Amino acid sequence: MKRIALFALLLVLGLGQSCRRPAASEYEPGADRIGWAVDQMNELMLHDVTNPPLAARFFAYATLAGYEVLAQTDPAAPALGPRLHEPFVAPKPLAAGYSPRLAAVLAVLKTAGKLQPSGSQLVLVAQQLVAECRAKGMPDDVAAASEQYAQQVALAVVKYAKQDGYYRISDRPRYTPTTGPGYWYPTPPAFLPPVEPYFGTLRPFLPDSAAELRAQPPVAFDPLPGSGFYQLMQQVRQTGDSLTAAQRQVAAFWDCNPFAVRDQGHLQVGLKKMSPGAHWMKIAGIACRQSHVPFGQALQVQTVVALAVADAFRCCWQEKYRSNRIRPETAIRRYLNPQWAPLLQTPPFPEYVSGHSIISTAAAEVLSHYFGPAYAYTDTTEHEFGLKPRRFPSFRHAAEEAAISRLYGGIHFLDAIQQGQVLGQLLGARAVRRWGGAPVAAPQPAPASQVARPQPRLSPMQVAAG
Repeated sequence: MKRIALFALLLVLGLGQSCRRPAASEYEPGADRIGWAVDQMNELMLHDVTNPPLAARFFAYATLAGYEVLAQTDPAAPALGPRLHEPFVAPKPLAAGYSPRLAAVLAVLKTAGKLQPSGSQLVLVAQQLVAECRAKGMPDDVAAASEQYAQQVALAVVKYAKQDGYYRISDRPRYTPTTGPGYWYPTPPAFLPPVEPYFGTLRPFLPDSAAELRAQPPVAFDPLPGSGFYQLMQQVRQTGDSLTAAQRQVAAFWDCNPFAVRDQGHLQVGLKKMSPGAHWMKIAGIACRQSHVPFGQALQVQTVVALAVADAFRCCWQEKYRSNRIRPETAIRRYLNPQWAPLLQTPPFPEYVSGHSIISTAAAEVLSHYFGPAYAYTDTTEHEFGLKPRRFPSFRHAAEEAAISRLYGGIHFLDAIQQGQVLGQLLGARAVRRWGGAPVAAPQPAPASQVARPQPRLSPMQVAAG
């Protein structure tokens, strides 16, 4: 009788255990799934050969959708939408009982799926995430409610995105390069048409960002010996002709050209890489993983970086097509050496200001706010493209290196790099003031060793010295 009673007790306990509804902490996505969703977007961008400013636009709207989902239930994540240049208010959920984390990641994927050209491929990615949560014990009704709310917010964000002016660009006249000395013109080897000439007309995210931020005028075009512009040309040529192995590595690491073209005999081969914005989104993910940032704050970090980078591209593109300055490759071949070629392939848009300089500086300002000014990390983002990881003592050091890489690569004059840094610092600081949340707890100090320090930024005096 005792054995029967004991068996019955064990059976009851076993049934009770099997019928227990798992806690949300057991089945909700972890913070790592935010960086994973960003990576899925980037893989699709590589497939679609998405240009840099458009990639930044995709990241901004997709992460905004995820963050606004989380803001509905997380008091530590105040909504960003109402604080945008044109406020966005996320719809309230039609049904309760959803998983905020699953709905947030799904909103990122679903928004990207509706904006990116090959976005339908993200449907399977979203299904994979839901299946993963269900396998961990998420009830079917919770998963269904999460998908429903993610779809609600994604549709609302896509509608909001369609009002930023991008879809009206096709109504504008085809951009024709300006003829005449000093103006930008397509460069070899493919002589590609200009990228997004009207991107600077889009609605900004910051209420006080690109609308009134404007770079100082570039050094006036004058190819005669002794002029300031002539000295800029000489600097690019001389730098390119005497690059060290370390400088070549820096230029290659920050190349971030989504579509370079290489001549191979009678063929031209396209080489794909991620965009500058994607590079910094991945850096944000590295820092969040390294510091074990909780889900809500990790999503906030990625969203604020994405918004700041998107505004930086808008500001940069506005200036590029306003100043419409000639690229070093064109100028040096025409006025100094017809056989000269830069280390990196010249991107297909005007020179002033440097895009990587402005977006890297803006992203570094945001990340420095969250993780501290002396946060060391190892950048492994270029490993998939065959480049070794680089270790940095801070985000600002990395941004300095990204900026000066454009001089090493032979694709920018120094004044374009420096003015890009000035604008990027202003944009990053404004993004932090407008949207930045609490810093990450206990930011890691920078170690004294194993740090790849960038080459020093050249001063205007050094430029004058040639």
